[in-house]
Amino acid sequence: MLKGKRIVLGITGSIAAYKSCLIIRELMKAGAEVQVVITPAGKEFITPITLSALTQKPVISEFFSQRDGTWHSHVSLGLWADAMLIAPCTASTLGKMAHGIADNMLITTYLSMKAPVFIAPAMDLDMYRHPSTVANMEQLKSYGNHIIEPASGFLASGLEGKGRMEEPAVIVRHLADFFKGNTQQLRGKKIMITAGPTYEKIDPVRFIGNYSSGKMGIALADECARRGAEVTLIAGPTPLRTSYAGIHRIDVESCEEMYHAATGCFAQQDAAILCAAVADYKPITTAQEKIKRTKEDLTITLTHTEDIAAALGKEKKQSQVMVGFALETCNEEANAQGKLQRKNLDFIVLNSLRNEGTCFRSNENQITIITKNGKTEYEKKGKNAVACDIIDQLYKQLLEKKQQNE
Repeated sequence: MLKGKRIVLGITGSIAAYKSCLIIRELMKAGAEVQVVITPAGKEFITPITLSALTQKPVISEFFSQRDGTWHSHVSLGLWADAMLIAPCTASTLGKMAHGIADNMLITTYLSMKAPVFIAPAMDLDMYRHPSTVANMEQLKSYGNHIIEPASGFLASGLEGKGRMEEPAVIVRHLADFFKGNTQQLRGKKIMITAGPTYEKIDPVRFIGNYSSGKMGIALADECARRGAEVTLIAGPTPLRTSYAGIHRIDVESCEEMYHAATGCFAQQDAAILCAAVADYKPITTAQEKIKRTKEDLTITLTHTEDIAAALGKEKKQSQVMVGFALETCNEEANAQGKLQRKNLDFIVLNSLRNEGTCFRSNENQITIITKNGKTEYEKKGKNAVACDIIDQLYKQLLEKKQQNE
């Protein structure tokens, strides 16, 4: 959907500027024509020669190209472009854009732009969360700009990605979706998503839990909201926050709380994505006071928790789509196939702990989507990009259900 589109790519002074090469490659592979406008600080991180070699166009940085009166017209660029993408966009540039401080070629081009503008912020965690940055982004949104938020893992942990912006493939997909018109393809649909771990209390200070961070579920909630869905997110204990304010979030701690929240709203949903890593067992009794260390061994008797997927599978109507997840360590595909059938799922997302650098706490994942008719294997990629693949499949399933019921 980007074939023949003319894109102005703005690059600012961020360590993530090297990723602009990947963005250019993705855009041109999709058939777009790219004109780079770079700030003076941006040239400290990547050379115009590199960018020009990729785009086959001279890179624009200064108002005047030579000392003979030749100058670059930001007005002409604003009329030429079908879209402007600023990636990476620093906190400084965000502030200038929000307040119209036109002190470089990129900002004057932005202020003259007649086409849609997409912004991919990139900065460290403290700068991103600072009230002034938040206010600037809200101001830019109010002007009609499209903010492509950093990945959820970046927002939650400065240790995982200082200076990290969204993945180039996901950024380009935002533009492609915009021109394809499917950014609102889920409008009118209600989707429930479970995310994160559950904690089953042993005593007031200890619990049985797992390593789930909630990143995958948060990414799925954001992707559904981005496509126009009305999202209900039932989240176990996780500090992560979604990027879309309209998402209805229900915070829970235990499997029992998640079970009641999920079964309470499932009937009104068009689809449910069960991404949470729910504890399978819990202590039969919970100590009311902290258990003290003694010389004796401690035995904790466990009992099954509620099987949320199985319960919803029994309630599922013909028109509803239900998606499950299977995290396996061995016999992965066979175990996932069994869960698909037992839980009455429409498709299941399989991942394996044997794929290093994926699953728990990671910003990346490598999945296989298994349906009743076959499977599709995907390469390792960022969890936001994985969320796009999963929601693409969900959209197909919703269309199939609609056709079956007509």
